[in-house]
Amino acid sequence: MRKIFFILIIILVSALSGIVANQYIFPYLATVKFFSRYSFFKKATNDVTVINKTEQVYVKDDTSVGKIAAPVISSVVNIISSETVAEKKGQVAILPISKNGTGVIATSDGLIMTYSSAIFPQNASYKVITNDNNVYDATLLDIDSYSNLAFLKINASNLSAISFGNSDDAIIGERVIAIGNTSGIYNSFFATGILNKFNYEYNLSDKTIASSEKMEGVFETDLIRKADFVGGPLIDYSGQTIGLTGENDRDGKTFFFQIPSSKIKNVLNKEINKTIANNSVLGIYYLPITKTYALLNNLTVQNGAVIYSPSTQQGLAIIANSPAASAGLKLGDIIIAISGDKITDNQTLPDLLYKHNKGEKIELTILRNSQEMKISVQL
Repeated sequence: MRKIFFILIIILVSALSGIVANQYIFPYLATVKFFSRYSFFKKATNDVTVINKTEQVYVKDDTSVGKIAAPVISSVVNIISSETVAEKKGQVAILPISKNGTGVIATSDGLIMTYSSAIFPQNASYKVITNDNNVYDATLLDIDSYSNLAFLKINASNLSAISFGNSDDAIIGERVIAIGNTSGIYNSFFATGILNKFNYEYNLSDKTIASSEKMEGVFETDLIRKADFVGGPLIDYSGQTIGLTGENDRDGKTFFFQIPSSKIKNVLNKEINKTIANNSVLGIYYLPITKTYALLNNLTVQNGAVIYSPSTQQGLAIIANSPAASAGLKLGDIIIAISGDKITDNQTLPDLLYKHNKGEKIELTILRNSQEMKISVQL
């Protein structure tokens, strides 16, 4: 009986040893250069399944947002604008009214950019607090008539200037991050949202119809507390700055939007070259032609700008004594090109006019009563 029990133990130990050798020792030896030459060890690994361990990594949104925005934060500033008040009523001094707004460092030598509504645009003094808590006196240089972007200057150098990405590569529906700095403690804060749409028809005019002198085409998002981010950058999840938040009032309502970085670059170049004061003026109100408008009105073109007034009055569509009036433009004329550059969804009438300066002569290609004609205009 003992012999049988002993034999069973030997058999059990041998079987377990074989399993261990086959599953662990032989596969390991097969990976060693010396043993891998022998087919015996290769065959030992044929039926072995290697299981790779995987792990799930959870990334907190608030942490990832901070990391994504980190390179941009150093370029975001707080702008304090105070209306200048120097009078007293009786024995009570009238305190200056102040506003905290967000801005960005546009160039390393102290050019600051924001949206005009983020500051007091006149009769005010300005201070800029940078991300490292340095405080500078600032001077208002310009407010661009086309984009409403405002530029201030501080006496500083070697600043961390913002880098603008290509807004043309932005994907509608992607997640975006807005950065603001309007609190009294001068710290940046964030909001995340979705890039809802690119509104091709939205014009920065304060009227329901478009102005030839105001930017057309902006981003729209579903960000909350949008007013807190006016003047601040909008970045995508790769960390690229694709816009800057703005606002305007129309018919008693406030609208928020983001100016695309591709348009901001054009404005910034004009400010650097000191030509913003020479922005061109055509002097018309118009409707941008969309595919729907072209279809409903049986037009032969799908892009352009039709000179328009809701009251159908010539004097309300073309500003008196403007270059448009002097050139003989009429209500209902459809402008389809400027000096050979065609109006498109991505190249609007105001965009094309912005390339030209006051005093330049341009040639408008228009449709009048379905007939194409050229008209020379002195801006």
